[in-house]
Amino acid sequence: MKVLVIGANGKVGKHIINKLNDSEHKPYAMVRDTDQIPHFEELGVATVLGDLEKDFEHAFHGKDAVIFAAGSGPHTGADKTIVIDQEGAIKAADFAKANGVKRYMMLSSIGADRPEEAPDDFKYYLYAKHRADEYVKSTELDYTIVRPGGLTNEKGIGKVDLQKRTGHGEIPREDVAATLVHLLSVNESVHESYDLISGEKPLNKLFSD
Repeated sequence: MKVLVIGANGKVGKHIINKLNDSEHKPYAMVRDTDQIPHFEELGVATVLGDLEKDFEHAFHGKDAVIFAAGSGPHTGADKTIVIDQEGAIKAADFAKANGVKRYMMLSSIGADRPEEAPDDFKYYLYAKHRADEYVKSTELDYTIVRPGGLTNEKGIGKVDLQKRTGHGEIPREDVAATLVHLLSVNESVHESYDLISGEKPLNKLFSD
């Protein structure tokens, strides 16, 4: 599949590009600034300029799938979080529908399915993620929503705990990326939402008994 990666220049996004580059799929890195292009050109990865705060529908032309991995981060304030994490993801879903891009992978956050339980200073972030997730679920897209726990920069181990609901935990960004890319081609994950933390199950055994 031709896969548009939104948030390709982010910490998880760069791992996603690498994992897609090593797969049978062809990644397209959506970047906001031209100075981000050389990094991907060195990898042999096609880029498309697009800004989540503007019209980026052109990025979806000719694509088969999208991985939404953009995020303002939990420390940028509510305004930017709503613009990027919430409205950016909702616009991306609309553009996917309008351009016949059926497969939609959403990188969310653990707790986004229960934002009311979050600490007060984190509630706005999870509510933004929650609204975006619920919007995607209301569409006819072939979505998969992945809600990772605390993100680390440790090297990925390729073993995870992927369930509808897990306890809180951490996971390397590399393993989050690997999971999203793996699930892209797993039919059982369509129309499903999962929590994701480090665990004992290899990715290729996730849906086996």
